[in-house]
Amino acid sequence: MTAMPSQVTTMLQSRDRTVIRTAKIPTPLGTMLAGATNNGICLLEFVDSERVERQLRRLRKLLQAEVTTGKDHHFSALSIELGEYFAGTRKEFDLPLVIVGTVFQKSVWEALRTIPYGETVSYQEESERIGRPTAVRAVARANGANPISIIIPCHRVIGKNGNLVGYGGGLWRKERLIALEREHAG
Repeated sequence: MTAMPSQVTTMLQSRDRTVIRTAKIPTPLGTMLAGATNNGICLLEFVDSERVERQLRRLRKLLQAEVTTGKDHHFSALSIELGEYFAGTRKEFDLPLVIVGTVFQKSVWEALRTIPYGETVSYQEESERIGRPTAVRAVARANGANPISIIIPCHRVIGKNGNLVGYGGGLWRKERLIALEREHAG
């Protein structure tokens, strides 16, 4: 049986080191660094965040990857979808994602993706959604480790008292993202 081109790419990637290509993407809230493997987006972080280097080191280690700058077909789709999101016309992202984390982190990040556009939940509510009502701090840490901002919408999680807390891109961005979604929800 002859391997299809996509199968060949996958086979080569498993024999060789994974490559994460990075590119800067402008947004109305500042430039973001995007990272992608052949299989999808694995990083989306504001460049002025101290988290960028930490996220790149983490991804490099977990994916046993080489990080380089360069073009990737995922970046053009990402730019289009981010543009639509900031224009208020996109409420869900259709991009393939490469989500790397522990089983617990992945469960938290998947729960984030179920929070409806324009709505917020507390860390307590998120903990309950994943069946771990006493794991509020662990959920908050997992949210803080989210490597794919906006697409995995950790900005939709707020404090139990309704205050904005804990956003790696800065609370002012969290406030603007929530306001943008509420303006265009419905």
